[in-house]
Amino acid sequence: MGEAKFDTTVRDSQGTEVTPVPVEQFDLDAYAEYESELLERNRQFAQSEGGLLVYRRVRANGVFYDKCRDYRESLALQLGALKKSMEYKADIANFLEPWYGIGYIASCFGSRYRWPDNQAPAVEPKFSSAQEILDADYVPIAQTPEGKYNLEMIEYFLEKTKGKLPVSFSDLQSPLNMLGYLLPITDLFLEIYEDPDAVKAAADLCANLLLDFMKEQRKLIGDSLARPGHGFASSRAFTGAGFSDDNSIMISRESYEELFKEADEKLGNEFGGFVYHSCGVWEQKIEMVKSFRNIRCADGAFTIQTDPSPNRPEAFADAFAGTGIVLNARAVGSADDSYEAFRKLWRPNQKLICVTYCKTPQEQEGLYNRLHEMERTVR
Repeated sequence: MGEAKFDTTVRDSQGTEVTPVPVEQFDLDAYAEYESELLERNRQFAQSEGGLLVYRRVRANGVFYDKCRDYRESLALQLGALKKSMEYKADIANFLEPWYGIGYIASCFGSRYRWPDNQAPAVEPKFSSAQEILDADYVPIAQTPEGKYNLEMIEYFLEKTKGKLPVSFSDLQSPLNMLGYLLPITDLFLEIYEDPDAVKAAADLCANLLLDFMKEQRKLIGDSLARPGHGFASSRAFTGAGFSDDNSIMISRESYEELFKEADEKLGNEFGGFVYHSCGVWEQKIEMVKSFRNIRCADGAFTIQTDPSPNRPEAFADAFAGTGIVLNARAVGSADDSYEAFRKLWRPNQKLICVTYCKTPQEQEGLYNRLHEMERTVR
């Protein structure tokens, strides 16, 4: 048997093939009851100082690519994912996400999505300096074609499911990430040194535009809101908003804290806390992430099958134990490989969500039992 490695032949290493289910054929009440049975477990975890939950993410292949272009198709695929998820033993229910790309900030400044074949929508950065962004005219995200469509998508999801299913925010990007859709990334990094005041002001502008758009989403979703959203295990019993902050690992802690941290914390304050995600290895940013005054949760990949550059579990275990910060730990791979990563992450006073991708319900049940046995015995 060969050594485990990242599979470059698949489009989505965390994806699951599902059969689309038209909303008319989906048993809304059965799923609502299934979710309800798990919510008390979620509440207890949210209120505790330590504990372990298992989440089998079922991410329908294509939803985060071109299938988002038609929200009817997206909903059918996601309902197929919800139906399939009920076969796997877990502590947290899957949720719907009205995902419509991540470049929506560019639409405020007049850019439109372009649609490469079989890919997610893309945008072309149109500025060459942070000051150009500040000098440009813009409109709120909700008034752009992309923003309007995203809000229509949310309304469609809620109308068709009668508000009975958990629904998250659409994918949220940190202010730093959002600037990467307005400025070429190399220009952005130069601007951090050449005009930091303008970069900070532009990041704050992005944060304010996103803040207003999130408020629009929250108003529509109401009591159905599952948080923190997107790639995080999410529940109506949890709090915070999850932001992709991948570019944070490419600049120094000093620059990040000076220019972007305040904008991040502003967003977190409005929505119950800041929740951090970065792809790749972000071990050197652990102390920075822990220093956010409203940090609630942090996400990482911990097996080579999940990310070609996974994090070392040992670096995160002691750093987060006893902090009250939830670790959302993703581990694609065999039950044994996943268990080994979670075993290295677990401490008695850790708040750990084990995100699994077992191929069969039988494999999932075995891993689920092993993880909770570990929780009971390693104290």
